[in-house]
Amino acid sequence: MKNRILSLYDWFLIVGVIASNIIYSVLSGNIDIIGSVAGIAGVLCVVLVAKGSIWNYAFGIVNVSMYAYISFKAGIYGDAALNALYYVPMQFIGYRQWRKRGAAVSESESLGEGVQVKARRFNQKQRVMLALGCALAVLVCGFILKYFDDPQPFKDSTTTILSIVAQALMALAFMEQWILWIITNVVSVVMWCICVSRGEAHAAVMVIMWTFYLLNSINGLRVWLRLSERSGAK
Repeated sequence: MKNRILSLYDWFLIVGVIASNIIYSVLSGNIDIIGSVAGIAGVLCVVLVAKGSIWNYAFGIVNVSMYAYISFKAGIYGDAALNALYYVPMQFIGYRQWRKRGAAVSESESLGEGVQVKARRFNQKQRVMLALGCALAVLVCGFILKYFDDPQPFKDSTTTILSIVAQALMALAFMEQWILWIITNVVSVVMWCICVSRGEAHAAVMVIMWTFYLLNSINGLRVWLRLSERSGAK
């Protein structure tokens, strides 16, 4: 199935995040170029991930680079380190892995096999092990960040650990990434709302970005359930 055309819902997310950033800029009287570009690139990235399109990595590298800078300025050091030291190199690793699993940059290059990545999924035992491993890692990381005076240690830990695992599952084309992304996005919205209340720079546009991430991750789970069934979940 060759499906590169964005759905109406995809366009809602893309147009919605652009419009939200414009409205915020007008109402606040502050044009946040860095935050807006990061947010728009991020939504374009995750929309394309949900579609199984390898083009997500082009927008991903822009988003994670800018988000690392924004997180560092806000004192959310776990997210800053995550993006700079992990997400950036994972864009290149993920691109290579998706190419191996059938994703192509054009329909002609795919030789009739389709441009979407061939998704797969865990069995029940693997999901239980994934949940237990993530929970333990979140607790350990949370106490470490608390020791270093992170203002939101366990929220920061949750988004950091789950994002690390979800990004790896994304590169390996596992459907379960979307369950972790949904949790990460909910916690991130809460975390950046707290930053807004503290007057942190770029925080408001980050709330907008993560809200649209959340909407996309719910749709991504739906799409990848279908993709993993189609490919036989291998």
